[in-house]
Amino acid sequence: MKPGLVVFDFDGVLTDNRVLVLDNGQEAVFCNRSDGMAIGALRRAGIPVIIMSTETNSVVSARARKLDIPALQALNDKAAALEKFCTERGILLETVIYVGNDLNDRDAMVKVGHSVCPADAHPAIKAISRTVLKAAGGYGVARELVEEVLGMDSWTSAANK
Repeated sequence: MKPGLVVFDFDGVLTDNRVLVLDNGQEAVFCNRSDGMAIGALRRAGIPVIIMSTETNSVVSARARKLDIPALQALNDKAAALEKFCTERGILLETVIYVGNDLNDRDAMVKVGHSVCPADAHPAIKAISRTVLKAAGGYGVARELVEEVLGMDSWTSAANK
């Protein structure tokens, strides 16, 4: 069944959960290019993709712009924000895949049809996840989801579009 929406947490899912803080206060993170290719494959397949983050951070905005997907930030209650997002767009929660890694993702993850986490997620998140990936956060989580869980071919989709 085609997902109605794929949601990615940012820190610890699309990054390795580390941050480089420069002396001027700017932050930098590492993202995996193969995740970008996988997210592109989802979009080309007509599957909406969003990033949800508790923080407001320019690195989240920059990555979302590069991937051409929305980023919902400054979310104190990800579950409520997800419900609102889905209701406004007519997306059923049971068709949503949510990829999260930490306790602030839990309430949203238990509301969706398919909860997924990286290998290095918090133990409580692993316990509620329908799928625990082999990849750690920042090391191809989206790619593994697309290719191994959904059975899509990121490379062929990217090369042919």
